[in-house]
Amino acid sequence: MKKNRLALIITLGLVFIAVVMLVFGSNNSTLNSKESDFAVSDTSNITKIFIANLDSSQILLERGQSGWTLNKNYHAQQQKVEMLLNTMLKIKVRGPVSEASHENVIKRMSAIGMKVEVYQIVPRISLFGRINLFPHEKRTKVYFVGDITKDNLGTYMLKEGADKAFIMYIPGFRGFVASRYSPIEDDWRDHIVFRKRLGEIKSIQVEFSEEPYMTFRLDCIEKNNYRITRLADNYVLPQFDTLKVLNFLTSFSDVRFEALLTNNMEVEKRDSITSSPFLHRIILIDKNNDSTIVKTFTKKKYAEHLDITEKLIPVDLDRMYALVNDDKDFVLLQYFVFDKVLRPVIYFEKRD
Repeated sequence: MKKNRLALIITLGLVFIAVVMLVFGSNNSTLNSKESDFAVSDTSNITKIFIANLDSSQILLERGQSGWTLNKNYHAQQQKVEMLLNTMLKIKVRGPVSEASHENVIKRMSAIGMKVEVYQIVPRISLFGRINLFPHEKRTKVYFVGDITKDNLGTYMLKEGADKAFIMYIPGFRGFVASRYSPIEDDWRDHIVFRKRLGEIKSIQVEFSEEPYMTFRLDCIEKNNYRITRLADNYVLPQFDTLKVLNFLTSFSDVRFEALLTNNMEVEKRDSITSSPFLHRIILIDKNNDSTIVKTFTKKKYAEHLDITEKLIPVDLDRMYALVNDDKDFVLLQYFVFDKVLRPVIYFEKRD
């Protein structure tokens, strides 16, 4: 009996020593590599990403149930956020910055660098890396992103509180990752204009200022029951092509603008454009009676470098300007994208 008790005590002691060595050995390894530990091994538990520069530009990306949001006011470009997450997952150390250039790299970083903060859901207690207890949100990474290397294949980074900067890269990727850490809000804004499914639409009105007789309103009375009214004389089309109506309505599921110009054009020029008569106005009302209004404007093509043939057509035939988001944002649109939602009333008329 005593021998069994002694064997049990020795066994428990050995297990305790093994656990202590495992824990402290792991910690020592972490301490040794903490200055170069930029990667996030599991990006699925990232909840927030904060990026800022010295020019007071900053963005806060937050994960929500319907995707990522930007600065609590906008939808973020999901594809761009995924690219950033992929960068954080795959980024690796190419090597430390040399002693000869280290001081210059740090000075340059202090002038143009971006500060990055990563927040994750992590456990308060983790046993053997398998048993995780009491999850909570915690700031897990803080580092600075600097300039790019001369060969354009690496990016200088420095962990907060560290003395040594490192050159970071993504294996197999020929380029630098500094541009993926933009602190500019406009770079992260979602370009969506319309995102409504067929069953969410109550009515759509499309106005043509230069051809008012083409203006119409399409009402979704009930499922598979529609009414089209020509607004020039309030004439209700007795017959129309149902397939064209369905194609038109489904076109509003994903319509985007090309570029955000609100902060990238002189105020005087923008005001001159928006004070001119609009080209088209689209009013979409959904089943919750929320409206989305888009007003488009002509984009002129006057320029000194145009040849005589192009000067004969002073209007850009590929793009136009627009006001979206309750006239708060001035954007650039492509006809190639918007033509599908700018159908005139005659498009729906049923013909033999």
